[in-house]
Parts: sequence; structure tokens; C-alpha cells
Amino acid sequence: MLMIKKTANKVFSGVSKKNICIIGDLMLDIYFLGDVVRISPEAPVQIFEKTRSLYRLGGSANVGLNVNTLGANPFLIGVIGKDEEGKALKVEFRNQKISTDGLIISDERPTTSKTRVIASSHHLIRIDSESKNDIDKNTEKKIISIFKLNIKKFDAVILQDYNKGVLTKNVIEEIIRISNKNEIKVFVDPKFFNFYEYKNVFAFKPNRKELEEASGMKPRTDNELNDMCFELIEEINCDNLILTLGENGIKMFEKTKKGVRIESIQTRARKVSDVSGAGDTVISTMAVCVAGGASLKDSVFIANIAAGLVVEEVGIVPIEKNQLLEHINNHL
Repeated sequence: MLMIKKTANKVFSGVSKKNICIIGDLMLDIYFLGDVVRISPEAPVQIFEKTRSLYRLGGSANVGLNVNTLGANPFLIGVIGKDEEGKALKVEFRNQKISTDGLIISDERPTTSKTRVIASSHHLIRIDSESKNDIDKNTEKKIISIFKLNIKKFDAVILQDYNKGVLTKNVIEEIIRISNKNEIKVFVDPKFFNFYEYKNVFAFKPNRKELEEASGMKPRTDNELNDMCFELIEEINCDNLILTLGENGIKMFEKTKKGVRIESIQTRARKVSDVSGAGDTVISTMAVCVAGGASLKDSVFIANIAAGLVVEEVGIVPIEKNQLLEHINNHL
């Protein structure tokens, strides 16, 4: 554990110089908070009296926020609509001092947003606004052009997919090709669409549900799960497969000259309040740590600690650099 402490402190002492590019589905999380005090005279439904509204970064924007709170510099590339939600998303970026230079405004698509109506801690309804259609060819070209223009300053790339149409097959292929040509490590957090399109990347990080949905198989034993992972590594030719297992921690499959080495890392959460956003925390912490010079094994270990801290909080919250370092230095 002493080595992890040394690694973490070294990484985060110089992390302000590291630039992480995040490409994927930007989202705005909206919270309407208030109370239900009576039934409507118009219909047998509750009347919700809103007392305040909260706006939060979601989707790949939340990954960028995590990179930011870990002390590195996120550069987000994605698509927003020409709407009020898009304006609100840009305001949240500016509030967090995150660059908006990579945001593409589309007349054809709404900003992906999820509005949650909450009364006295009770979640009444969620209202989604989104398009799941693939972006058009012109928008693809804009994403690739912005990426090429800024490629020399990136220390790592995260492809954060929520299946909202931004990470098309063409975008995926081009971003990976350009990154590999420039010797920049690519980290992938996939969903089931395009799952097998992420070929030749440094780290591929699905959770168990995504692996099962994409493969159409449900492993009954640990050996069957391992075999599925071996086949996936062969299929997409990734250097490392990081499989998140919820309360069972993380399994890391590392390709070596002698074959695939498996490492199991147990969860670090002391209590679980809300698992929302844990995957975002893992991918962002991994990328920041590797960009900062840590081995992938140490980076996954640190990311597992970070995820354990955020699931103790209610709601989607980013991991803070000082919070993470304090825990590592005082509890390992």
C-alpha cells in the first residue's frame, strides 16, 4: 500500500499539466425540487410545487467534470442543441471553468437532458429529451476536425458512449486511428451498440451488464466470465480489459507477452448509498492516473478507491482530488 500512496501523491502533484480529451454524449441533468401538497381539481394527479431548480453536468460532461475535480484539464468534444438546455449546459461548463471550445451546436438535435422531479426526497418522474439517431456526416467531420486540431496537447483520450448517436462507427474508427498514430492512449467506456467497434484501444471498460447484453450470453461461473473476456480481448484487440462488477469490485485483464494476466480488485466502499456515476469516476480516474505516469494496475486500484468514495454519496457527485488523496494517505 505504501507504493500506492507514493504513486497517488506523485501523480496528483503534477496532474495540473495533463490534458484529457473526452468525446461522447454530453448531457444536462436537471433537478426540480419541491413538494406535493394537494391533488389537482382538473384530474386525479398530484400538484408539484417547485421551490428550486438545479443543473448538473451529465453523461460525458460528468466524466469531464471528474477529470476537472481530479486536477487535470478536460477538453470535451460533443454535440448540443440550439436550445435552452444547451445554453444551460454551457453555463455549467463555465461555472466549473471547463473549456467549451469543443462543443458543436446542432440545429437538428436537442441537447440530451434528463429532468428529475423530486418531492421531499421522493423521485416522482423523470423526463428525457434526446435524439438517439447517429449524428450526420457533417457533424462527424467537425468532431474529427476539432480532435485533429488539438491532438498535440492531449495526454489521453476517453471515448464515453451512452448510445445517443455521437460516437458513430466512423467517429470511433477515426479517433482511435489518429490517437494510435500519435501514440496517445485511448480509454473506452462503451454501451451495447457499437460495442465491438472499439478495436485496438489501450483500455476497454465495460460493466458486466454491458458485456452480457453485447455478447448475448450470461456466464454462470467465474471461469465462464473469464472465457468471455478472453474472447472479447481477441475480438477487439485491446491491450487491457477492465471489467467493473459493482459490489464485487473490478477485474483487470492485462495482455502480456506470456498471455493475459488477471487481477481482481475488491470494492472499497464502506457503505453504498448511490451507484450512479461510479463508472464515470472509474474511467476518468484511470485516464488521469495513467496520463500522470502511473501503471494501469495502480491506476485501476486508485480508480476503485475513488468509485468507493462516490457511491457513499447520494446522487451523482464527482471525485475530488483532495478527498481521494486524503483517503489514500490516511486509510491505506
